[in-house]
Amino acid sequence: MSPVKAVLFDRDGTLVEDVPYNADPDRVHPVAGAREALALLRARGIRTGVVTNQSGVARGLLTEADVRRVNHRVDELLGPFDVFAVCPHGPDEGCHCRKPRPGMVLWAAGRICTGPADLVVIGDIGSDVEAARRAGAHGILVPTARTRPEETAHADHVAPDLLTAVRAVLDGPPKGRVLADERPIQEAYTTGPAPGRVT
Repeated sequence: MSPVKAVLFDRDGTLVEDVPYNADPDRVHPVAGAREALALLRARGIRTGVVTNQSGVARGLLTEADVRRVNHRVDELLGPFDVFAVCPHGPDEGCHCRKPRPGMVLWAAGRICTGPADLVVIGDIGSDVEAARRAGAHGILVPTARTRPEETAHADHVAPDLLTAVRAVLDGPPKGRVLADERPIQEAYTTGPAPGRVT
C-alpha cells in the first residue's frame, strides 16, 4: 500500500471545470482524466476528498444548499468521496478554514483519520498548495489558465495534468519539483495504469 493514505482535491478547476460561483449541478463537468485518476487512487485503497473555498455564499451569490447540490453532483459523477469540506466565508472574514489557511485541510484529514504527513492536496492555484504546506501535507499544483505564473514558480511540486499528479503519488509522496509521467511516451497516453503496476 502507498505511504500516501489520502488525497484531497480542490473542486473547481481541479476535479471539475471552473464555473465561477456555480449554483447549478447541470453545469458540473469533470476535467479530463479525473475519473481515471480517482479510479487509480481507489484501486490502491487511497482515500479521496474535496476541499473547496466557496466565497459565493458569503457574497450572497449562492446558498449553502446550492453548494451541497453541486457537491452532490460532483459525488455522483466522480465519487464516492470519503470527505467534503467547504469554506463558505469570504476572503476578509478571518476564518481558519479558507485556503491558504490550513484549517479545512486539517479538518478533512481528521474526518478520515489521516495525519497530514500522509496526505496530498492537489489544486490549481497557489492557495491550495499553500494550505497543504501550512497543514504539514504535500501539495501538488496542476496549473490551469487561471493559475498565476508566480504560483507555479513557488509551488513545491507541479504536474501538467491531474492524471500525472495522481500517478506521481501512487507509490509515495511526490518527489521532484516538476512531476512527469515516466512511462514510455506511447503508454503515457493510455488511460490505464502503467504496465507492471498492480491496481
